[in-house]
Parts: sequence; C-alpha cells; structure tokens
Amino acid sequence: MVTVEELAAEVDALRQRVTVSENVLAIQALKARYGELVDERFSKGTVVDVKTLERLADAIAALFTADGVWDGGPGLGTATGRRAIAARLRETTLTFSRHFFMNPRIDVEGDRATARWDLLSPCRRADGTSYWMCGYEDDDYACVDGVWLNRSMRLTTVFMAPVGEGWDKVFG
Repeated sequence: MVTVEELAAEVDALRQRVTVSENVLAIQALKARYGELVDERFSKGTVVDVKTLERLADAIAALFTADGVWDGGPGLGTATGRRAIAARLRETTLTFSRHFFMNPRIDVEGDRATARWDLLSPCRRADGTSYWMCGYEDDDYACVDGVWLNRSMRLTTVFMAPVGEGWDKVFG
C-alpha cells in the first residue's frame, strides 16, 4: 500500500520532470526561432530590404537578455546587449544562409540552462561563393518572467568549405 507521503513525493517528482521537459521544449523553440529569424534576413539570394532587415535584427536581439552576448567567433565578432546585437545582425556578411541546429544537449537547472547545438549551414558570400559551414554553438539561457532567453551564444566553426571542393582540403 502506498502512503500519502509516498504518493505526494511521487507527484512532486513528476511535477519536476514535467517542468524540466517543458523548459527543454521552450529552449528548443527559442533556438528554432533564432535560426528562422537569422535566415529570414535573406530572400532569393540577396539581403532583404533595409526596413525588413532592421525589424528582423531587432526581433533576434529580443531573444536575448538585456545584457546578452552574441559571439560569432573570430570571423563574425561579438556583440553585448540587445542594441549591439541588433546592430551587428543588421550587418550581413552573407547573401544566403540556412541554419540547421541538431543534436541539442540541454541541461536545465531552475531558471538557468546550458546547451550545445551542432550546426550545419549552407551559405553564400557576397562574391557568390557558396559554402558549407559546420560547427557548434554553446549557449547559456535564463528564464526571465517565465520566458526563456539567450544569455550568451558562442559559435565555434569547425570548418567552412566551398561547395564542390568537399572536405578533403579542409582536413588535408
């Protein structure tokens, strides 16, 4: 026979598991929204108009905490705070990208979380050269007023290989 105390403990444990699961799903949705907005900066092989680009950059920055950090690594630079993040994302280095975030490893502890996401991104530079970019992002998150936001996002590029040349030259 199960005691009232045992039943209460089991219900509490289930509540905690459901809360963590819901938080993981919210973080996955946040990452998907980030990738979607970053890629919307391009349409039909070119950068969208200035007004749309500003709106998208502001929407991306709003996915970060007020003091959030966007770190694109040595090639893309770093921006701290929503205003700086939006300004950085108004400056495009590409004319096309499509972010595929995969294999999330998300750890939630209360109102904080960390994650590592593998990233594969076909992209094109302004000179028309198409690339495969492969890397990963390490993220820190905070739940602010019930909403999960990026505290920091750090990209590590493993390789960027021109399409058609394959990966032999990258690792050779």
